[in-house]
Formats: sequence, C-alpha cells, structure tokens
Amino acid sequence: MRKRAEFQIEKIVAACDGDLHGAIRALMMVNEYLEGELVALQSALATGERSRRRANYSLH
Repeated sequence: MRKRAEFQIEKIVAACDGDLHGAIRALMMVNEYLEGELVALQSALATGERSRRRANYSLH
C-alpha cells in the first residue's frame, strides 16, 4: 500500500511538472469537487431523488 501511495504521489507531482505547490492546488481542487458531489448525493438521499447522471471517470 505504501509503495502504491508513493507512486501515486510521484504521478501527481509529475503531472504538475514537478511543482509541489501546483500538485497541492490540484489535489485541493479535486477535494473541493468531491465534497460538492458528496453534498449533492447526501441531499439526493435525504429527499429521495434518484441521480440522473452517473460518474464515468477515474481519479487514478
């Protein structure tokens, strides 16, 4: 598990051209997006709505 996490970190930093600040900014943006998705799902569950869209993507 640790090696996989290290590999993922290296991939993220590399995708940001080695810019650690940029990598952290990108992760914060992804986290903000996921928090919004979570709020929307919780709201849908609370009101009994069915999701009209399905996520068809992977973060890794």
